[in-house]
Amino acid sequence: MNLSNLQANKSSFNGVQFIEEVGITIAAQDLSPTMVSQDFLKFSGIIPKDWELAQQPVLNPAMAQLNFKNGISINAQPRSITFNESASKKKFDEITIPKIAVEYAKKLPHADYIGLSFNPKILLPFPGNPQAARNYITGSLLGSGSWKEIGKAPLQAGLNLMYLLDRCQLNLTIAEAKIQQPQQPVMFAVLFSGNFNYGLGNSESSEDKLQKLIKALGFWQNDMTTFRNIVTDKFLAVTQLAPSTQEESVFPTGTI
Repeated sequence: MNLSNLQANKSSFNGVQFIEEVGITIAAQDLSPTMVSQDFLKFSGIIPKDWELAQQPVLNPAMAQLNFKNGISINAQPRSITFNESASKKKFDEITIPKIAVEYAKKLPHADYIGLSFNPKILLPFPGNPQAARNYITGSLLGSGSWKEIGKAPLQAGLNLMYLLDRCQLNLTIAEAKIQQPQQPVMFAVLFSGNFNYGLGNSESSEDKLQKLIKALGFWQNDMTTFRNIVTDKFLAVTQLAPSTQEESVFPTGTI
């Protein structure tokens, strides 16, 4: 896998480095990538005027991609827009994209909104042990059996889990990932990807859907806490996130 352009912060699970990121995707029937230009976002007050791009933006009818120097990225394709931000070392009130997503929705009140998904991620690298990520999934998470011994190479596996929560459905994917940094060897990792899905209904008016969307966006802190607790308490058996001082762009392309 190649690297994405997202900034990611490292923290520690009992001395093992991990990286956290959050994403928010808004879906709407009539959303076009051309509605996500830097000028529109700044002139409408959705993002601050002093945000600087980290690279040349992409803007065409098929996609829009804006990567900012503060580590926030905004990507759009027909019918959806996604906001991403690194989350490690940050308190909840320091995470920006929920406010940005609300402002975007408010500036387009007549859009035919379909749904919302909140997408937290935790990437747990295993430096110096290329088999540790695979062994964690195939050994710790999967039971034993002769089905694991088929073929000439060690089994590669991933898990797709679905949890029905009080307020929404959570899909959790656990998979192997590779971190490729410039002038450094490939590092293997385990990627935990969460997806909290909120539907907005089909018969409500645009105003009703907008209010439901804003209400769902307000649950992001609860969703983030739930995701962290599931990963750390249920899968990694740790309870506290200890911030590190390092920052790198390491999330694999296609995991956002």
